[in-house]
Amino acid sequence: MITSITVQDKRYPLGKGAGSDAIHRDPVYSYAVTELHDDSGHTGIGLAFTLGEGNDLVCKAAAFYAQQLKGKDIEGVMRQFGVWSYQASNEQQFRWLGPHKGVVQLGLASVTNACFDLWAKKRGLPLWALLNSLNADEIVALLDLSYLEDELTATEALHLINQKTAGKEQRNTILQKGYPGYDTSIGWFNYSDEQVKENVARAVAAGFTAMKLKVGSTDPERDIRRAHIVREAAGERASIMLDANQQWTLPQALYICNALKGMDPFWIEEPTHPDDVIGHRTLANAIAPVKLALGEHVPNRVIFKNYLQTQCAGFMQVDAVRVGGVSEFITVSLLCKKFGIPVVPHVGDMGQLHQHLVLFNHISLGHEALFLEHIPHLREHFVQPVQIKDGVYITPQEPGSSCDLK
Repeated sequence: MITSITVQDKRYPLGKGAGSDAIHRDPVYSYAVTELHDDSGHTGIGLAFTLGEGNDLVCKAAAFYAQQLKGKDIEGVMRQFGVWSYQASNEQQFRWLGPHKGVVQLGLASVTNACFDLWAKKRGLPLWALLNSLNADEIVALLDLSYLEDELTATEALHLINQKTAGKEQRNTILQKGYPGYDTSIGWFNYSDEQVKENVARAVAAGFTAMKLKVGSTDPERDIRRAHIVREAAGERASIMLDANQQWTLPQALYICNALKGMDPFWIEEPTHPDDVIGHRTLANAIAPVKLALGEHVPNRVIFKNYLQTQCAGFMQVDAVRVGGVSEFITVSLLCKKFGIPVVPHVGDMGQLHQHLVLFNHISLGHEALFLEHIPHLREHFVQPVQIKDGVYITPQEPGSSCDLK
């Protein structure tokens, strides 16, 4: 039984240009941390990610949701977690602050992720192992599919999962090989050209074959020059992603994305405002075959549904510490599977939780094991930081979701 709740505001200044992009020039990587203390001696840890100011507001929202779990048994909660999630996210007064977005959604993410961590710890399993042990009915019971009925009913979700049961044993080989990573830290926005070049060489030496550069400069020529620096330093076979972090208007994006085609980007990420679904469709059609990666700032499954319906995303970057937690992450992954779109998460958690979720996506849902973003800046603060070797995530073995902080 959950006996007590603790919510903490954790902030970690980075410095030296780390974490900078075209919009967020001086970020303070921060977590709203929910701790669910159980009478068995286990503590479930859940994270939601922010960039500093306002993290205290997310903590207050998380405390509101977490109090609803006090006195409940985690096994009972998880048997019908989709029902609890629906009820919590639609609480009549709190819902007005969203719905399903902003501070209240981040608060729910922190609490939801703590539930999944506590569940896995009580069962003595890494979260990836617990999720992959579930049958289709148990998985669907975790989900709130409301507002998706035009595209994904519970019956359709069961069918999608059961379709992939046959290949699970073969896909389990990923556990030994490890999940491929890509390096986001080679090209933060405030890094000099020379530093970017040195970082690329370091990433290649560490075994990374994919990496990302921040773009969105006032002068587009800076972006073009730096993109070609990365391409030359990484080689023609490397996968190079470009990330504008929503900096461009649609007319600007139409111009600069076409100008960037010459360095053969693997994707162009968050080119314009995340709520402009139709604008992204216009851009995707204009720059094809170059693909867009979207979802870092998409707060809920409904907007993801709209992106999929308009066929503007080549890759979806749903983040379990941005949407309503692990449950909604799985829901979006199922939607993406139906539409045939790969899931490559954004890792506001620094990959700690998502290393478990991509293994579930691949093994149980049959998503391609493309790669998972790697950002090392907070690894010293985790009890069990992600392990990367030769550009590959080593499968975690400890019970839980790897989110315990020192």
